[in-house]
Parts: sequence; structure tokens; C-alpha cells
Amino acid sequence: MSQTANTNPLSRRDFIKASAASVAGLGLASRAYAAGSDTIRVGLIGCGGQGTRDLISCVRSSPGVEIVAMGDLFKDHLQQSLAKLKEEVPTAVKVQPDKQFVGFDAHRRVVQCDLDMVLLTAPPHWRAEHFQAAVEAGKHVFMEKPGGVDPVGIRSVIATAEVARQKRLSVVAGTQRRHSKKYRETIRRIHDGQIGEIVAAQVYWNGGDMLGYWQWWDKGNLSDMEWQCRSWPWFTWTSGDHIVEQHVHNLDVVNWALDAHPEQCMGMGGREVRDLGNIYDHFAVEYEYAKGVRVASQCRQINGTTSRIAERIVGTKGYADVDRGVIAGEKPFTYEGPDPDHYVQEMANLIQSIRDGSPINEGKQVAESTMNAIMGRMSAYSGRALKWDWAMKASKLDLRPPKYDWIDLPVRPVAIPGKTPLV
Repeated sequence: MSQTANTNPLSRRDFIKASAASVAGLGLASRAYAAGSDTIRVGLIGCGGQGTRDLISCVRSSPGVEIVAMGDLFKDHLQQSLAKLKEEVPTAVKVQPDKQFVGFDAHRRVVQCDLDMVLLTAPPHWRAEHFQAAVEAGKHVFMEKPGGVDPVGIRSVIATAEVARQKRLSVVAGTQRRHSKKYRETIRRIHDGQIGEIVAAQVYWNGGDMLGYWQWWDKGNLSDMEWQCRSWPWFTWTSGDHIVEQHVHNLDVVNWALDAHPEQCMGMGGREVRDLGNIYDHFAVEYEYAKGVRVASQCRQINGTTSRIAERIVGTKGYADVDRGVIAGEKPFTYEGPDPDHYVQEMANLIQSIRDGSPINEGKQVAESTMNAIMGRMSAYSGRALKWDWAMKASKLDLRPPKYDWIDLPVRPVAIPGKTPLV
């Protein structure tokens, strides 16, 4: 069904005004919370399946959470999400009709509502713009991974994360492994030297096609823009490709274990069976960190293939399968403690930080882990090796369309290594 509600289209110039606001003259978060008992008023920007699930986890993570505003590009998404919320967490739903916003500017209208915290769960393309708007409005933030789709957006997220730090706003990202007791204990032991000095790592997200989990829309009479936005997982400009949208989880674990980002990478990939959109269905990337540490990365979305979603960190005295909570070698260990739902735990940690007035800020770390993935994609698309400093500081790659409206927007061609330029 086509949904082309009347909105206020934003020009490219409107979109790119100041990648992050100056901290000068910006106020601090104003509301105080005592003894963990006060109400947290929450808004949702991006009412798809993941955003709805995240908001349900948020409500279930802590008492006193109220949903007061919602926004999405499409009215049908918002209404479906609202119906699901009323079914799953009915007493938390306080969203009046005048706090239900649709269109390209819905995020700006949500953050201007009387709320404390906002969930940013629209497709990755919009992360930088939505994050900036939320922090400018003085809201605490949960933002889904990844942190963006191109270097221009990543630089904006890092700048906005610094503004959030100056304003004492909490920012938690959807890299929920960082909030897992099993992962945290295993990484703590790695940092304590239990596997010796790290010399290598291998990370994987090899699984099936996501068709069925995500909806593919037939174009029909939809405008190019609406069709691509509705089918966002299969277009690079909206999703970043699956190495960015999905494999970022595993790459984030490596950065966490090494407490660093890579210095350079070289990758390859392609479309073996995929015929939707313009993204690849497999990648293999080698990342090189300081001291010659090399990380082998694989991700694949092809049905009927062997699945592996894992992170192994290799040291001079053993190795850690972080996803299993297992260390082998001179000091073996197996995590056998509790490991509550990671999605609920990340929300509980965020809300507790707000109530305690002790902000946590994961903005930069998710941006850097996302840049790992973006670098890998850029290398695979172009067939070129590239360095972190160039990608982070010099790359001009910017996947934004010329304007945000229901426009003609030809699909970019599938990348061809050796021909697609490195921008």
C-alpha cells in the first residue's frame, strides 16, 4: 500500500546544516531523578519491528516508563507499532493523537515534546540527523546500531556524542553485547591478560537471507524514494549493506577486546545469489590493528549455507570464544552465571544512568565500530585497501539523496571492484 502523507520535505541544505551543534550556550539535562522512582517519559523515532521491540524492552526494563510520543516516515508503520505496544505494554502507552507524527520531519516534532529520553530506531541512513536533533533538544538517547552508513555521517555522530557529553546526556547504542554479563566477564578477563597478549581474532556473521524477517516491497506505483525507504535493508544508502547493518555487532566486540580501532583494511565481496536491491550477499575483510594484530572478518546472507555468529580473540596464552563465554589455554574459564536478556539490560542500564544523574555515553564507540564496517564495505566495493585515518578524516563519501521528498531516485548500480571508485 502506498503511503504518501503530507509532510514537510527537507532539502539537502536543511539536512546538512552543521554536522553537530556548538556546545556554547547549550543547557544541561534539566530533570532530576531520585531513588529510581520517577517517571521516565519516552519517545520513539522509527516505528518498525526493531524499534517496537526495543521500546517493549525499555518498558519492561524498569518501572515508571511511559511512552508519550511516536514518529515515523510512514503512517502505517506508526499505527502497526502503536497497536503492538497496546497489546504488549498497554499501561505504558500514553501517546495522544497529537503526539503521533508522520513524515520526513517527524523526528524533529518528537524531540520537541515533553519527554526525557528518545529511542532512535529508524533505518541507519537517518542516524546522524536524528541523533543531532535529539541531543540539541536535550534528550537522553538510545540509538540502534549501526551509527550510520558513510564517513560523513560517522563524523557527525562523533561530534554529536561530544555535545551529549558536554550536556551530561546519556547515550546508549544497540550493541547489546556490551551489556551482557557473559560478554562483560569474558572481556574483563581478556583485558586482565588471561589469554596473554592479543595477536589475532576472527569474527563472523554468516547466516541466511533476511527476506522474510525484513519485508521487500514491490515497487508498483510507489515513488522511487518511498519504495527504497520501505525496502531499506536492501539498499546501500539506507542500510549501509549487511556488513554495516548486522556484522557491526561482531566488529564492535573486537574493538572492545582490543580497546582500539583498526589502522587499515582490505576486503572483498559480491552478490552470489542475491537479486534484490543493490547490496552484496557476502564479504570477507582483513583488518589490521596496531602491533600487527590481524582480524579476519566474514559475513554472509545466503540461505542453505552454514551459519556462524561468533567472535574469537586469540592470545599468546590461549583464546577466548567471547560469544560462548569460554576461555581455553593456560587459564581456562567458562562463564556459568546469569545472563539476562541483553536488550532489556541495555535499557535498564540507560534508565538507571538517567535516574542516578551518572550519564553513560556510547556514541563514539558505536560510531567507530560502524566505521570498521563501512571501511570493509568501501574496500570490498572498490577492490582497494584503505587506511582508517583516510576514511575517517578525508573520505568524502556521502550517500544522502539530493533532497527528502517523494522523488525519482534511480537505484545506484551494484558496486564492481576495480571499477567502483573509492571516494
